Amino acid sequence: MLILPVLASCKTNQLFLNVIEPAPVTVPSYVKIIGVINRSMPTEETKVFDALEKVFTLEGVDLDKDGASEAISGLSDELMGNKRFAEVKTLNDIDFRTSALEGFPTPLSWEIVSQICSETSTDALFSLEKFDTDTHVSYAANKVDIQTPIGNIPGIEHEADMQTQVKTGWRIYDPASKNILDEYVYEESIQSTGRGINPLVAAQALSGRKDAVRQVSNKAGQGYAFRLLPYKISVSRDYFVKGSNNFKTAKRKAQIGLWDEAGELWKKETGNSSSKIAGRAAYNMAIISEINGDVDAALVWAQKAWGDFNIKLARDYVNILQNRKNKNNLLREQEN
Repeated sequence: MLILPVLASCKTNQLFLNVIEPAPVTVPSYVKIIGVINRSMPTEETKVFDALEKVFTLEGVDLDKDGASEAISGLSDELMGNKRFAEVKTLNDIDFRTSALEGFPTPLSWEIVSQICSETSTDALFSLEKFDTDTHVSYAANKVDIQTPIGNIPGIEHEADMQTQVKTGWRIYDPASKNILDEYVYEESIQSTGRGINPLVAAQALSGRKDAVRQVSNKAGQGYAFRLLPYKISVSRDYFVKGSNNFKTAKRKAQIGLWDEAGELWKKETGNSSSKIAGRAAYNMAIISEINGDVDAALVWAQKAWGDFNIKLARDYVNILQNRKNKNNLLREQEN
C-alpha cells in the first residue's frame, strides 16, 4: 500500500494511500459461462444512411464491420484471461441488426435473450450494441525549403490531418434476474497525419488508418472488460501531529514511513487525562488501523474518537470507513 505523508496544517498532516475499489459492474456469482454477440451491424433500413456517411467522411463501409469484429475479439480475449468465468463463447453465428442511428438500440427482449442462452448453454450475454466511427479531415499547405543538388528552393508541403473517433456501446443481459447489468459507452480517438508534395500524396499517406482503427477497437473491447475488475485509487487522510511529546515523536516516525512505531506512541496517548489528546490519539489509531488494512478496527476507533471525545474529524471519518466497509463487502462478493 502506497503511503505518502504531506504537510496539511499546523495540527494535522495529510497522507495518501491506495485503496481497492470494487469493479464498476457486478456480475452475479451464478454467471459462469458467457456469450458475446455483435448487435451493432445496421439493418437494411439504416444501411443507406450508414453508407452515405462513409462516403462523405472518406471511409470504407466495411471499416465499422472490421472494427466491431475487433472490439468483440478484444472483449472476448480479455474475459477469457479473467478467472472469474469458466468459459467465454463468441457467438458469431447469431446475426443481429440494429436500426438505431443514434444512441443505444432498444434492448433485446428477455424471450430472445433466454432463448439464446438456452440454445448456446450460456448464463449471460455481453452484447456490442453500437459501433461507429466518425472521421473529420482537414488540409493545410505549408511553405518549406526543398533540398536539391543545386541548393534549397522554396516549395509547398501538403498536410492532411484525419481525426477518427471510435465509439462502442455495450450491454450485459442477465436472463435469470431479467436485469441489464450494465449499459456503457466507450470512446477513443485516433489522430492520423499524412504529408506530401500534393494533396493526393498527403492523403495516401493516411493509408494506415484502417489498421489503427482496428487496433483501437480491440483496445475498446479490452477496456470494457476492465469494468468487471477491481481497481486502485488514491485517497487522502488527515492525522493529528500535535498534542504531546509522543505526538511530536510519532510525527517524525510517520514522516519516514515508520507507521507501526508511530501507532504504538498514539496508542499510549489514548488513555491521556486530556480528553482532547486522548480523542486525537483514538482518531490516529483509526488511521493506523486503516493503513494496516483493518477497516473494522479503524471504524471502532473512529467511533470512539467521535462518540467519546467529540473529535470532529472523526465524524466524517466514520462515514468514510462505513462506506469503505460496504465496498470491501462488495469486493468479497465479486471475488466469489
